[in-house]
Amino acid sequence: MTPDLECDALTKRFGAALAVDDVSFSVPPGSFFSILGPSGCGKTTIMRMIAGFLAPSGGDIRIKGRSVLDVPPNKRPVNMVFQHLALFPMMNIADNIGYGLRRKGLPRAEITRKVGEVLERIGLPDIATRKVEELSGGQKQRVAIARCMVLEPDVLLLDEPLGALDLKLREHMKIELKALQAAFDTTFVYITHDQSEALVMSDQIAVMNAGRFEQVGTAQELYYRPETAFVAGFVGDSNRWSGRVETASGGTLGLRTEGGLLMQATAHGRPLATGDRAEIYVRPEAIRLARQDADLAQFDNRLSGRVTSLLFNGAASRILVQSDQGGPEIEVTLPQSGEFADLGRGDAVHIGWSGAQSNCFARTGAA
Repeated sequence: MTPDLECDALTKRFGAALAVDDVSFSVPPGSFFSILGPSGCGKTTIMRMIAGFLAPSGGDIRIKGRSVLDVPPNKRPVNMVFQHLALFPMMNIADNIGYGLRRKGLPRAEITRKVGEVLERIGLPDIATRKVEELSGGQKQRVAIARCMVLEPDVLLLDEPLGALDLKLREHMKIELKALQAAFDTTFVYITHDQSEALVMSDQIAVMNAGRFEQVGTAQELYYRPETAFVAGFVGDSNRWSGRVETASGGTLGLRTEGGLLMQATAHGRPLATGDRAEIYVRPEAIRLARQDADLAQFDNRLSGRVTSLLFNGAASRILVQSDQGGPEIEVTLPQSGEFADLGRGDAVHIGWSGAQSNCFARTGAA
């Protein structure tokens, strides 16, 4: 099956600065593909090249198997939804959605029919005559998507479209966007610096850093089996230690941290050997909490310490623990059972985790 979108060795330079560095990827038909990365990593530059607003310095862009490098933006089978939506305030909703169809010269009756159909599909059939200012933020978001989808693009590009919304609406719109993508069965390419947006909505995610893709995979692959230290640190929250490999046998590593802690970890196929400098990442939810060390006997990493902070956030509440053996504070997710609801600052606790829950990477640039 021919991908809806392919980028092959895509490169973009601005003078001496390399913004996009030899990036290749493909997006299957009808999928939700996200590019996730910090500000300035090059993700918006990729989007603008796909849309035709920027010319690549090298490489190719193909939509449904055909190169679009020589196709102007208004002729490409793509549409783009921006963060600030760019709806026309002087037009009602039907005229906003039908704008592109009028530019194409379609008969009025056909435009009315198509606008009505797309309003039904976004679940807002009764707003055709309303003004933009009368809509909620979520409704405006859906209208902006409808204005693009009525043109039946092969690929819809979304440039951080939820960034201007408040937190609660943003959470709701993650679910809405995924549902809209499935309803239209159109390929969505979404860029964001918000990992939660990418993890919740995407079929595949590319994590971008300094102009390159560090890893492309499902949300679960990126979260549980990051391929680089950058991905491990950027996607989700992690406790992090630096140290040196003291023992390496059968894929099991013994690492001595810079603070002197000895930790057990699994190599997960990475070529780490005795003497190598390494970075260790452990998710807060991978760490178990107990009042007695004996309750953690099944874990090969166990520490005792005291609670230094309670980070209450309902079901996502966490504590910070200062180990008796020293080192940085350790973030631990509180179990939702409520058995530790009485914990307070200064309380003694025991924590443990399996070495298989650690992600270890060679420390670059280290002696």
